[in-house]
Amino acid sequence: MNLFGALIAIAILLTVTIAVGAYLRWSQSRPQRHIPHEVVEPQRLGAVSLGDVATLLQFSTESCAKCPGVHRTLASIADARDGVAHLDVDLTHRPDIAKHFHVLQTPTTLVLDSDGVVQTRFGGAPNRDVIELELTRLTGVAAHA
Repeated sequence: MNLFGALIAIAILLTVTIAVGAYLRWSQSRPQRHIPHEVVEPQRLGAVSLGDVATLLQFSTESCAKCPGVHRTLASIADARDGVAHLDVDLTHRPDIAKHFHVLQTPTTLVLDSDGVVQTRFGGAPNRDVIELELTRLTGVAAHA
């Protein structure tokens, strides 16, 4: 193989790698609604109860750099809406929960309905506006002004 052919092969490989990485990053931050619906039991997560209307369930780890920012965002969203709770579960010492919920990255956020059924899943740091839209879709009620 000549030098020109090798450079073209490297350029093609680099382009494909960048495209796949961009697609994966784009798809991780989008809401996933086609998920098996299961009822989340708050006691298993160390919580007393779930929200009366909805629950924002965040999975974090001690070494996650984005988790504190996501925690603040989700907590402020939950505080602005009646009946919406925010639970943050640290998976550092709970690999059983990470395995059960198929958490491959932190933060991962699940939006639960009033019965604790998983409605939406976000991998990575979710956008505040998208979380708000998901809660409005789920509850039919917009946030307080």
